[in-house]
Amino acid sequence: MEDVMDSAVGPHFSGLRLDSRRLSSSSLPSPTSANGNGNGTADAAKGLASPKADGTRQPFVIGVSGGTASGKTTVCDMIIQQLHDHRVVLVSQDSFYRGLTEEQSEHVQDYNFDHPDAFDTDQLLECMVKLKSGQSVNIPIYDFKNHRRCSESFRKVNASDVIILEGILVFHDQRVRDLMDMKIFVDTDADIRLARRIRRDTVERGRDVISVLEQYGRFVKPAFDDFVLPSKKYADVIIPKGGDNHVAIDLIVQHIRTKLGQHDLCKIYPNVFVVHTTFQIRGMHTLIRDKNITTPDFVFYSDRLIRLVVEHGLGYLPFTEKQVVTPTGSVYMGVGFCKKLCGVSIVRSGESMENALRACCKGIKIGKILIHRVGDNGQQLIYHKLPMDIAERHVLLLDPVLGTGNSANQAIELLIRKGVPEDRIIFLNLISAPEGVNCVCKRFPRLKIVTSEIDGGLNEEYRVIPGLGEYGDRYFGTD
Repeated sequence: MEDVMDSAVGPHFSGLRLDSRRLSSSSLPSPTSANGNGNGTADAAKGLASPKADGTRQPFVIGVSGGTASGKTTVCDMIIQQLHDHRVVLVSQDSFYRGLTEEQSEHVQDYNFDHPDAFDTDQLLECMVKLKSGQSVNIPIYDFKNHRRCSESFRKVNASDVIILEGILVFHDQRVRDLMDMKIFVDTDADIRLARRIRRDTVERGRDVISVLEQYGRFVKPAFDDFVLPSKKYADVIIPKGGDNHVAIDLIVQHIRTKLGQHDLCKIYPNVFVVHTTFQIRGMHTLIRDKNITTPDFVFYSDRLIRLVVEHGLGYLPFTEKQVVTPTGSVYMGVGFCKKLCGVSIVRSGESMENALRACCKGIKIGKILIHRVGDNGQQLIYHKLPMDIAERHVLLLDPVLGTGNSANQAIELLIRKGVPEDRIIFLNLISAPEGVNCVCKRFPRLKIVTSEIDGGLNEEYRVIPGLGEYGDRYFGTD
């Protein structure tokens, strides 16, 4: 009788609703959604923000708006700290203030820094479009004491998983809004905001209290009423109390993590599951994809990744409730593992996954399927050896690379002919090409696919790009 190790797979967080009227997961705009306004810049932004040709994922763009000193930066910092498994950059709208001329500087007390015209929105839009398309940009540095940009200094921002754009008017321009995947409005009491503004401008920007209050009455409050507050209606999430609202921020971070870990194909096919990525997983992928890695290191890090995929796949097996008594005499309510289980490897690359499966499932039976690939136009089933009672078992089908999906389909068809129900097959692999996922899922919609990464696609030679090369040769040292 086989024993299956537990898999720590948390629940998928598929929805978020705050402030009783805002944000369900279905209300989030897609990365490429836009309401065309006939503006040439907006059209260019939409074009550049579309999925890239090499198939790499677009960054998740979050807009954070709210009144002056509402706690936007605090909220952003808390989100960044909790998203420690992802590369996150913060872009401030304040960096895009227009520098004042000498004449304007002489009458700075009459200049409205809270009006949309105070910002160079076209430059902001250009930088955001480049960042979203995976390019690095130079962000200007603004001197708030002299009200000018540092002409020779810039802050270089590289491509990242998450881009947070914060500022009082980031929701004002539709072209900028259309680049956002999530919009957050930080809603803080006006008296608290004023007190924070006084403290900030006197301590950090060298101004006196009288000038701060005069500027607030003449420009800040009217601009908030005319421009900032009306933009609140565009928000997906409204956070009362700003950075003090830890519950709201925790929910937002969970939602972002779900979106980051959900490939577009997972939205199309609910039976496709990608292991949640971390810097550890990305680092191991970086190593095994390096053509210069040694065979022992390739095997070592491949085995680590395969173990994670196997553990994740086991989490989709059925479990039953089970009660046990602990050594302290207490009762523990747990679960019992699925017992009728076997593995089937597609020879020969799939054999590299057998050790991880045996390490997780004590005494598991493993069958073999050999399919000879003729070019890519056809496959021939050469050999198979499967457990006699395979029709009564759940099957973990093993193949590290899902390319075109043709070999996988032949193996799955064989299992179904042997009596295995389609919904009892879990296909485990390290990387998948979108073409292979489409091929398998369209034909077998009840089968589950578990992978650690979905790559960009196939080239003209039907090789996965960026891919791993000939996996079997690299793993077994025959390349």
